[in-house]
Amino acid sequence: MKITVIGGGSSYTPELIGGILENYHSFPVSEICLVDIEAGDAKQSAVAGLCRRMIRKAGLDGKVKLAATLDRRAALSGAAFVISQFRAGGLATREKDELLPLPYGIVGQETTGPGGFAAALRHIPLALELAADMERLCPDAFLINFTNPSGIITEALQRQSPVKCAGLCNIPLTMQKMMAAFLDAAPERLELIFTGLNHLSWVTRVLLDGSDVTGRILSAPETALFWAHDFPEIGLEEARMLLQSLGALPSPYLLYYYFPEQTFAAAKKKAGEGKNRAREVIALEEELFQLYRDPAVDEKPDLLSRRGGAFYSETAVSLMRALCGSGSAKQVVLNVKNGSAIPDLPANAVIETNCLIGGGKIRPLSPGPLPVAFRGLVQQVKAYEQLTVEAAVSGDKNAAYLALLNHPLVRGAGPARALLDEILKENAPYLPQFR
Repeated sequence: MKITVIGGGSSYTPELIGGILENYHSFPVSEICLVDIEAGDAKQSAVAGLCRRMIRKAGLDGKVKLAATLDRRAALSGAAFVISQFRAGGLATREKDELLPLPYGIVGQETTGPGGFAAALRHIPLALELAADMERLCPDAFLINFTNPSGIITEALQRQSPVKCAGLCNIPLTMQKMMAAFLDAAPERLELIFTGLNHLSWVTRVLLDGSDVTGRILSAPETALFWAHDFPEIGLEEARMLLQSLGALPSPYLLYYYFPEQTFAAAKKKAGEGKNRAREVIALEEELFQLYRDPAVDEKPDLLSRRGGAFYSETAVSLMRALCGSGSAKQVVLNVKNGSAIPDLPANAVIETNCLIGGGKIRPLSPGPLPVAFRGLVQQVKAYEQLTVEAAVSGDKNAAYLALLNHPLVRGAGPARALLDEILKENAPYLPQFR
């Protein structure tokens, strides 16, 4: 079995390789091919060196071959799975995404709001180019999308390409492990029912050995602390009140929607101090790649846990094993086409929910109608996402304007027009469809 990793020079790659190696005896991968662009060649070489040492340490030399190349077409040939984790323009574009919305009183974030919109415009055409290559070179392969914003990219792929694909996010598994720790239980004893969209999802029920413990989770002080710990401006009492009123546990990204003033104030304060998450990641990656280049390092460094993307490899390997497995079906939270799973959204919309995987097929499990408390927000963000896909594919500035106008964090026509002009200007080298 061959796995091809698009964006092989990512600092996340050793996490993925570690997960594959840990599961080798139940998921025997014979070849892993890393592929990147010329600008990422040096990083990919460092990553490949570490990954080969990890393979050697695992005693799998000669059983698992690892290659690194800049030739994407050669890398795709014969692949069973393709994992997409690229970032156009690198962390420099991420920093622009974080800073550009701040003068408009809007939080800057790489997947949410105007920042996520800019990333989607850059990434959707590239994702579709990748899918077109897969159609020719590995038509039976399955594409696992981690490229952000994952839900919108996956929607573009589902609408524009026949390639089999699903979007993945580490947040659902992170939330499951967090709740398991609160209950002092093994994570596999818990079942979390998710509904909504990527980075806009809610856990509506928590089952422990089949018994409903949702109320216990929502009232636990640790839950509010986990949910709002990055933003002390919000206050735990305010967070607890919201959770109790909703009767559901939102993804941490819902903080930007429920507390826009506080999250914006935090981002504005950091920017005034010359800080932002992109710069933190840049500094962190400098340290990580020094370790990756060290010939004495033969395991993923503990420092990688501070990079984000916790349990990324566990999520990806779980999906791949389930798709290959001939045994009992497995449940995984994925970004997939809705069908009739959430009746409040279009059938062709991509949603984030529990899916049953077996026999090489994915079936979304219906969480039922969206609760009225957040139905409108999900529908509005889905309209934004679908307009964003239209704009990114066609280069239609009117669709792009309407996308921003529909985003809940963009308040009004004036900011939407000004933001669009600035986003198109700042990202011009990556947006040929708008020329």
